[in-house]
This record gives sequence, C-alpha cells and structure tokens, in this order.
Amino acid sequence: MSGLRERLRRGETVFGQMILELFTLGIGPMLAAAGLDFVIYDMEHGRCDITLLAEMVASCRGTGIVPMARVPDASYSPLSRVLDVGAAGIMVPRVETRAQAEEIIAAVKYAPEGRRGVALGIAHDLYRPGDSSFFASANETTVVILLLETEKAFENLDSIVSVPGVDIAWMGHYDLTVSMGIPADFEHPRFLSAMDKLVDACARFNVAPGFLPPTAASAAYWIRKGFRAISLRSDIGLFMHAVKQFRSDTCAILEGVKE
Repeated sequence: MSGLRERLRRGETVFGQMILELFTLGIGPMLAAAGLDFVIYDMEHGRCDITLLAEMVASCRGTGIVPMARVPDASYSPLSRVLDVGAAGIMVPRVETRAQAEEIIAAVKYAPEGRRGVALGIAHDLYRPGDSSFFASANETTVVILLLETEKAFENLDSIVSVPGVDIAWMGHYDLTVSMGIPADFEHPRFLSAMDKLVDACARFNVAPGFLPPTAASAAYWIRKGFRAISLRSDIGLFMHAVKQFRSDTCAILEGVKE
C-alpha cells in the first residue's frame, strides 16, 4: 500500500493530516481526493481505539492515501497490533534515547530486521497470506515515525535519528517547548535552534523531518528549511479555521452590501 518510504528516501516532500476527532469512514478518502499523501489517526490524544482504527484503515483501501496511527505509548501494547489491522505505519510519542528507537524498530519489523510477531491471513495482508517474500515487503513498506518532544530527545538527537529503519523524525513542538520551560513560545531562539538541529541531523542520516505547522506560510517556510513530512494542521484545527473564515468572509461581504 505504501510507496511513502521510497518517496521520502528520494527527498520528496509529502503532505498529510493528523486526525483527532473526525473519525468518519469518509475522512481518509476525502483527504486522498484532496491530494494528500498520508493520514495519521491519533490514538494518543484523539478518540481512536484499535477497533475504530481498523475501520479507518479499511476505508482507505484503494484510495492511494497511506493510513498510519499515532500509538499512545511505545510500551502500551504491542506496536505490531496497529500494523496487523492494516496501518501502513506508526508514529510513536516521547522517544528520548537510541535504545527506545531500536526497540520500536524491532517491534514493527519482521526478522531478521526485528521480532514482530507473525499472523497471516488477517487484515494487514487482506486475508490472503502470501509466500516468504511477504516479510521483506512488509518491512520495506512500513513507515516508522518517531516523535521527538523533550530536551532529552534533542540531547540524543544524532543517536536516535541514525537508527536504521527510522523514516521520519517528527518535531513535537508543544511538548518540546513545555520541556524547555518556554510553553508554546515557537519564536524563542532555543526552539528555533532545535528546529534547525532536527533538519541538520535528519539530512546527515537521510531521515525526513516532520512537523505540523499552523499556517500555509509557516508550512512553506519550514519546507524551505528542510522539513519534508508535513501535516496540514489537524482535522480540528483546519475545520475550525475554515468555518470561522467562511463566516467572517460572509459577514464582511454582507457588511459591504449594506454600505
């Protein structure tokens, strides 16, 4: 399902969206129709559980969009479970050390690259178990995103992003600023320095930096700086912004007519 890893290796920029609230069967296909490359269903802060995730992933089949899941925690349950229901990738929060990154890779890759448990003829292979080539193919297409969102993570930046199998190192901007003691100050020199450090480290190890920018101008700015995996806000943020803007524009037009 996923050619996303290959595109990232070639240095392409990919666009998606984080889903926290609008868990309708149409959301993945709608994002695909809007030209997005991936969707991340949030099981950490969003209202998504494993049953709902399975339905969301199934709804993406045939649309071309790559469905992934942000899991609640690396140790919460076997990471491979979200892959077994068909997710093509995972986003793991609060990664702070190389050892954690290595454990994550091991959990989601089949041997010899890892120790993911084997269950065939289920959702992830469309109930059609294949031959031995399946395992290498699954390893090759599974996308691994690590959320770096603490000062400790940035102290260990190179050792984390250099772990084989890491595809995207994602800036957890709110959590990082809280960890730094500068909550939500995204113009602070220390935060801006961390953004630059992430781009530099990722460039050295051919890993894509990821980010959720608040505006199109911000997205363009950080893409020019080197970020290559971009969430177009979240479903909540984008929907609320669009509704407010539509209402504001309508009222402005009506006021103009009155004048």
